[in-house]
Amino acid sequence: MAHLRESSDKALKLLRTLPRVQIGNLRPNPNSKQNDKRGRAQHGGDKHGAGNKGSGQRQNFMRLGYETGNQAFYMRFPYEPYYKGHHMKREYPPISLLQLQVLVDTNRIDVSQPVDIATLCNSGLLSLKPAELQYGFQLTDEGLDNFKAKINIEVQHASEAVIAAVERNGGVIRTAYYDPRSLQILANPKKWFEKGVPIPQRMLPPQDAVEYYTDAKNRGYLANPEEISKERLVLAQKYGYELPRIEDDADYEMLTAAKDARQLFLGLEPGWLVNLVDKTIVKLKKT
Repeated sequence: MAHLRESSDKALKLLRTLPRVQIGNLRPNPNSKQNDKRGRAQHGGDKHGAGNKGSGQRQNFMRLGYETGNQAFYMRFPYEPYYKGHHMKREYPPISLLQLQVLVDTNRIDVSQPVDIATLCNSGLLSLKPAELQYGFQLTDEGLDNFKAKINIEVQHASEAVIAAVERNGGVIRTAYYDPRSLQILANPKKWFEKGVPIPQRMLPPQDAVEYYTDAKNRGYLANPEEISKERLVLAQKYGYELPRIEDDADYEMLTAAKDARQLFLGLEPGWLVNLVDKTIVKLKKT
């Protein structure tokens, strides 16, 4: 009985502190009422996001390009042959002479060794996406007057002014073609070496690119070396600078180092296998 008396005293004490029961205090129990309709949100009301009548509510969508009986957009305008095959055209992401000088000044690339696609991608600041039809880098003339590096570089496209800027400092520039598979390997050499697969041969350029890479004016890798020497002198006379003699340079071996037309990596022949775990190179057996 004492326990019941204490409980009733506590209840009465609690009632004395609580406000009086009024209409403003009345509330239903939590979750005692359920709203049958959803609110006016993304799929609110009773339409379930399908709209109001018509083909949208019946999920009978019109085909792509159909304009409810009007002449379609792609039929209102004539055919432009300029865009023919645009989705198959090769792309060359730009890298300026200013960016190249910054990479040299910050020791991102080593100019004591020849520079190619693998060197630029391994800098961590440039990337190449062969799956998006990117076939290498083109060297642009931004920062032309401030470029001072002596470098042996291989790119895929370069203008006459860029070639003159590199050769004026005693450097060497070369334009070369790489097929998509070769570009995939050069963009991430470590990934390829981890597969344990021999280095493949580089493919020759397609028919529409042969003219560019066999022209000595473009410093193509398939051009005649004697014609390239003549064009170097002609370009120096045109732009008014004295052409440095590579033969007398202390870095003659570095400046004259070049890949074979079928070679991917300088110093590594096609068919060789690079083992990163054992740090060994498995070479082909000569017969």
